[in-house]
Parts: sequence; structure tokens; C-alpha cells
Amino acid sequence: QVHLVESGGGSVQAGGSLTLSCASSGYVGYTLCMGWFRQAPGKEREGVAVITPGGGTSHYADSVKGRFTISIDNIDNAKNTLYLQMQNLEPEDTAMYYCAASSYCGARYWREESKYEYWGQGTQVTVSS
Repeated sequence: QVHLVESGGGSVQAGGSLTLSCASSGYVGYTLCMGWFRQAPGKEREGVAVITPGGGTSHYADSVKGRFTISIDNIDNAKNTLYLQMQNLEPEDTAMYYCAASSYCGARYWREESKYEYWGQGTQVTVSS
């Protein structure tokens, strides 16, 4: 069983930066793609970014390209830490951010929630104008 715990959320002003972290345990081998999703009040959860197990390939939602960077630190076969560096934040980035893990690593469906087997509990990001 994979366990994911996010941290690093908070409140910032527009133009500011935050870095989210997601610590995983129970992770078996370098087989899971890791992603970040977010859900704003009254909106559906959306994929923000995803990265392959070795960190060689990543994909981003158009709304965050050039501002967000996803990265991964593989500690060993049972643990890794996923990061999301967020710069030039906008009020529209306000949401609950979730870490997720998937055995699917394709480029076509990475934004679909149904592809992700494991989820964290979320961390809140609030950006004020």
C-alpha cells in the first residue's frame, strides 16, 4: 500500500512562490508516475503536472506551464519525495493541491483522475490579489 502525505501549502500574495512536497512510503520500485492535482471551490479536480518514475519526462497543464516545476527525489525502492515548485502565483491558483500516484505513465491520459490509484489528503494553497 502506497501512502502519500503532502505539505508546504499556505497563503501568499499574487506573484509569490511556494513549494509543495509529497512524501511517499510503501512505494515499490521505480514503477509509479507521480502527479499533482488541484481542486478549487466549486470546480472539478484537475491535473496540474505529472512526472515519470525516473524524473526524465514531465507534463504540465497549459495554465501552469512556465510557472510550475515538478520534480522527484527517489530515495530508495520504498520512498520518494515529489515536489511542485510554484512561481508567479495567481489568485486562480488557489485550490486544494493533491499528490497522486499511478501505474499509468502515458502522455495522453495523465490528467484523468481515474488513472491514479493512490492519493494524498491534500494541502491548501491560497493566493491573494
